[in-house]
Amino acid sequence: MRKIIAVVAFAALAGCGVETASTAATAAAAKKQEIEQGKKTMEQMQRNIGKAMEQTQQSAERADNGAK
Repeated sequence: MRKIIAVVAFAALAGCGVETASTAATAAAAKKQEIEQGKKTMEQMQRNIGKAMEQTQQSAERADNGAK
């Protein structure tokens, strides 16, 4: 009888470990996706800033040439 109780208890505890590992893996996958999306957003913003800087420089050059 003690062996049966021990086996059942062990199986229950092992199941909890699997669930915890599964939850951790899911959280890690979600975090990885969040990081990748953040990188894409950062790259897009850097491109937008670069374009804005180019436009500002072109406007300044046009204004400088017009003033001459």
